[in-house]
Amino acid sequence: MIPVKSESDILKMRGVCKIAAGVLKHIEPLIRPGVSTAEINAAAEEYILNAGAKPNFKNYNGFPAAACISVNDTVVHGIPSPSAILKEGDIVSVDLGAVKDGFHSDAARTYPVGNVSPARKRLVDAAEESFFEGLRFARPGRRIGDISNAVQRCVEARGFSVVRAMVGHGIGRSLHEEPTIPNFGAPGQGPLIKAGYCLAIEPMINAGGFAVVIDPDGWTCRTKDGSDSAHYENTVLITHSGAEILTL
Repeated sequence: MIPVKSESDILKMRGVCKIAAGVLKHIEPLIRPGVSTAEINAAAEEYILNAGAKPNFKNYNGFPAAACISVNDTVVHGIPSPSAILKEGDIVSVDLGAVKDGFHSDAARTYPVGNVSPARKRLVDAAEESFFEGLRFARPGRRIGDISNAVQRCVEARGFSVVRAMVGHGIGRSLHEEPTIPNFGAPGQGPLIKAGYCLAIEPMINAGGFAVVIDPDGWTCRTKDGSDSAHYENTVLITHSGAEILTL
């Protein structure tokens, strides 16, 4: 069953999503050559704790950090490390969330590290563009498949591929709730969208093929062909007239 949020729930969702948005803004100046992914993670965790919340990714199914930090060919779930040092021209995705007053937030951005190649910039831009294309269909009366199809069409029109193995999701009292939100598929399919739903819409796109592999650590998800990957995510509230992004 897909939970419909009450006015009280929505107020709490707004608060915890504001924290996630603040973290992403806070860490942006750290995205530069010479900085380790562990440093970025530490700054994110400190911000969340200082805001009176907890990092909801930390210890989730055993994940060891507050943020998933994924560089270049890592799609999602990269584990921060002191030895993972950002270099000029890299792209790095930071995916994180917080929990406060019993409600969760979830958001991700892919950042350029210094000056990146035109190809990498196009990929990062396409991930963000496809989110907003999908968002156009996140409104009452549409179906989840309409969002999925819009993301896929946008991404593939730009010459990239959509990851199949990872999907978006509902969010609220749990980090992952119903419904699942693929970034591919046919329009008119899936659950009917209703006001009061909270959705984490998150295109994950690759410069090459859509196949992925998981590292021996059980978390780090990479492109099978070694191509670059980009990720863009927001927590969205479905309103009676459309959608409101809570993590901007």
